[in-house]
Amino acid sequence: MPTYKVAGISVQFPYDAYDCQLVYMERVISSLQMGSNALLESPTGTGKTLCLLCATLAWRESLAPAQLTSQPSQRVSNQPLQRSIMGLSQPDPDESLPPRLPTIVYSSRTHSQLQQVIRELKATAYRPKMVVLGSREQMCINRDVQNLRGRAQNHACRSLTKGRNCKHYNGVAEYAKNHPHLGEEPVDIEDLVKIGKTEGPCPYFLSRELHNTADILFVPYNYLIEKEMRRSLTGVSWGRTVLIFDEAHNLEGICADAASFDLPAAHLSICIQEAKSCVDLALARRGNDNAADTSIDPDNFAVLKALLLELEKRINEVPIGSELGFTRPGSYIYEFLSEIKITYETVSMLIDTIDQATTLLEDEANEGAGGGRSKAGGSGTMYRLSTFRDALRIIFRDNNVTHAGSYKVHIHEQSGKDGDKGGGRGAKKGRMLSYWCFNPGLAMEEFSKLGVRSIILTSGTLAPLESFAIELNLPFDVRLENPHVIDSSQVWVGVVSSGPSGRPLNSSYRTRDSIEYKLELGNTIVNFARIVPDGLLVFFPSYYLLNSCIEAWQTVTPGPAATTTTVWERICRNKQPVVEPKESALFNQANEDFVAKINDTTSTGAIFFAVCRGKVSEGLDFADRAGRAVVVTGIPFAMKMDPKVRLKREYLDEQARLPGVKKNTKHKVITGEEWYVQQASRAVNQAVGRVIRHRNDYGAIILCDERFGQSGPQSQMSLWLRPYIKTYHKFGDAAFSLTRFFKDKDTGNGSFKPSSAVVTAAGGVNYTRIADQTTTSAAISFSAVTTNPLSFLQASSGLQSSKNGAVMEKNGGSLDRMKGFMPTGSVFVPRHDEDARPSAPRESLSTLLAADRLSKSSQALKDVAITAANCAVGSTAGLVHLSNNSGASKGGTAGRRILGPSPTARLSEPQSSGRPPETSSGSNDNMTSYLKDITPCPCVRPKLNSRPDEEMQSTIKPEDILPADQKGSVPKDEKNTRAANFLKEVRGRLSSGEYKGFLECMRGLKNQTMDMKKLLHSVANYFSAPERLYLLRSFGEFVPGHHRSTYEELLAAKHAARGVSLGFAVTFL
Repeated sequence: MPTYKVAGISVQFPYDAYDCQLVYMERVISSLQMGSNALLESPTGTGKTLCLLCATLAWRESLAPAQLTSQPSQRVSNQPLQRSIMGLSQPDPDESLPPRLPTIVYSSRTHSQLQQVIRELKATAYRPKMVVLGSREQMCINRDVQNLRGRAQNHACRSLTKGRNCKHYNGVAEYAKNHPHLGEEPVDIEDLVKIGKTEGPCPYFLSRELHNTADILFVPYNYLIEKEMRRSLTGVSWGRTVLIFDEAHNLEGICADAASFDLPAAHLSICIQEAKSCVDLALARRGNDNAADTSIDPDNFAVLKALLLELEKRINEVPIGSELGFTRPGSYIYEFLSEIKITYETVSMLIDTIDQATTLLEDEANEGAGGGRSKAGGSGTMYRLSTFRDALRIIFRDNNVTHAGSYKVHIHEQSGKDGDKGGGRGAKKGRMLSYWCFNPGLAMEEFSKLGVRSIILTSGTLAPLESFAIELNLPFDVRLENPHVIDSSQVWVGVVSSGPSGRPLNSSYRTRDSIEYKLELGNTIVNFARIVPDGLLVFFPSYYLLNSCIEAWQTVTPGPAATTTTVWERICRNKQPVVEPKESALFNQANEDFVAKINDTTSTGAIFFAVCRGKVSEGLDFADRAGRAVVVTGIPFAMKMDPKVRLKREYLDEQARLPGVKKNTKHKVITGEEWYVQQASRAVNQAVGRVIRHRNDYGAIILCDERFGQSGPQSQMSLWLRPYIKTYHKFGDAAFSLTRFFKDKDTGNGSFKPSSAVVTAAGGVNYTRIADQTTTSAAISFSAVTTNPLSFLQASSGLQSSKNGAVMEKNGGSLDRMKGFMPTGSVFVPRHDEDARPSAPRESLSTLLAADRLSKSSQALKDVAITAANCAVGSTAGLVHLSNNSGASKGGTAGRRILGPSPTARLSEPQSSGRPPETSSGSNDNMTSYLKDITPCPCVRPKLNSRPDEEMQSTIKPEDILPADQKGSVPKDEKNTRAANFLKEVRGRLSSGEYKGFLECMRGLKNQTMDMKKLLHSVANYFSAPERLYLLRSFGEFVPGHHRSTYEELLAAKHAARGVSLGFAVTFL
């Protein structure tokens, strides 16, 4: 298994890593080392989950004392220290025990996503003690309880366990004691349930027992976001915890929804009925001497009923003057509720009464079912009083009203759309009381208060990152927008502005209801259904537009009805259709139908009609034949007049107008319009991410709305996608280009082999690759002459320098376009005003590693060169080098790659000439040498005035840069070697113009014609870019002792300007 040195941490990775995977792991480890938060976007198919697990667990393992990590994959557990909850740097009271290591809490939206994460963990070499937490509904194996649902199930479970009447619960402690290694191998919920059914312990309580000593916990979002659920994680010490939110593109909405509530008239009416039932039950039990319960007071339930009736009356009395409803600031809720005597002083008693009421109702339901399957619980009924209790907890949180500024109170008449909300058919319509949170950062602020070490948010579609960070109100010092692992030949992205007859395609409200638009869109899809093989996904902005278009296609004919078929019939001739249902319960059936039609060998494929933000666009994997193309028919803007959307925009505009906001550059805000546009863009990015799911996949992204041709919508799309977008003003041009794209990919079996010439936007280093065919396992070494300041790949032995020149990049204009793609605030730091060294087309690191795999199977190596791994917006540049193989593994070599420059090694080892190293036999017959040049990184401006190397010759000698106070302390040869290596390193990192300026400084130092303070400032400026900071540290060796204090001040200032502590930088470089 390859081992990579990433930011000073040894990371074992189960496969040869792609370049973007190295960058991703570097960003993860950097955030963990600094104890900062990270916002990381990496396209679907780039293996971000595997990278996240390996990088996080490797960092955690690196914190253990050396004796615990003598074996690379040895588990480092918290178990010996379960008696104490300590901070990361705090010693344990028992000095014989090492400090307890951080806990990793890994969360995702659903358990199905967590299942996939655990499968990825099984593929790694890391075996932390782990546990996955779930609900009783998923894990209960008690026959009397497992068929119940909701609070009925929870209450029945608590009743049995309190009296120790559940044999499965009673066996947990003994089982955990006899199986101390449980969790050291990855286990899923299904595994725990299987253990429970075969060996007896309750899976639910077994997982709770394991979580107290687990190194990594896997939980759904609600365990972290909802306060009550978070309190159940008693074994987590938040101050030394790392939180990971995977698939976090919807996190802001989830956080806001978790802090909000709606109280429809139907729900309030049911609450009143439940309170009345409690009064009757309490009176009946009071009259029954055998079942008397003095804790149940019917008077309390009568008060609860009266309060609910008064609340219903007050809501109905609110004056609503228009369709916009009644809206007030969040603080109004306290004034409104105080009129019915619900305040901070009385709310705790009211919540206790509600808890007693729901318990009484559940007891009655269970007793009525004979202690078995509850009528209420078995049918999935949830008591509405519990939802009212949850609403009170949201309103009266934290014992203060400071959070109310993030809320709006809204009361409106319910429409047909929301009138049945929770009430079912025939439910009473009326008014709805809503308390909406418009600041999702409230939920995330809870983690700051808890002192969580780091929070990592990641997804395939987070762009634009800046607005995402603003919404969550957290500082994200580490950010990344990663490129894809595919090359340009694997993706076709086109904006189709008009249909086959030349009519514009525009789904805005002005045209979307016209029959002409619907037919033009339908004819467009008919043509694409003919061109695209296998699976085709078509996304509409809304269910309304989806249904209205399909209705028009099924009923309207473009010509005389007797001679013309409908659009729908022509679509069905090319693809078997499936339509996404609005009802969640029917979705699995639709998905299975689509899979069956894709696998139907008698058809030419299937077409899935779906909506943006629907289930098809969220997390489903349409890899290979299942999704060869995705069509987006319009920009999915939310309805502007939807109350929640309208008030969210108003809230953001109010925040932007607050006094001092514009002057305060540190406190960034977004306007309501910016948020509105970005929400639509994220929905598009999520939809197009359904295709191209792995390295060898390919597909087309077809944007059928002329508005996608504008710079605004394109700038909001994921970074990796933007370079490929091309606008087609004529439908015929788009159809021809798309046909050619799929014809080139037609291999007969739907598979694809990446092209041998991968053209991606990265590079800037010349590499030599040598493969020794005489050994049993191919010994591969990599060498480089640095021409790109953004990356450095270096072999730990046998370094070579290339003499070959390269031609200047021919397409300099593409670099300027790429620069425009970089979002404001990116950490990415480009170089400017540089002279170009020659370069030529090259292949990506992905292709190189694919060639490595070929070499292990005794196949001939192909010509390759390595792409700089840090060509991603937000990556810290200059952190990549690659060492030769350190040992053999099964079936080939086990490479040990190092991510992070090693200036010490480079300054201590002399550079060799450009000649290939000789083999042990002295013959070159068994040696194959490959050399290709690489184009400059897109973030580096092309150097148009390249100068011959001879013009750079200097009269500066290595001994000239040695300070006088060191010239007698070290042997002369060693001194000169270090100085010579430093000069070579500087020459490789600086442009020709910069290097010339640096030499002028050195001449001033030599001739004592330049003030030392000015000289140090000039040198510090040359070395101030992130990828050059190691040169500034190395330069300290040549600073005279009496100027060290000035040098150290400059060194600290340059690191602080980059947001990196000097101690941290020295550690990981």
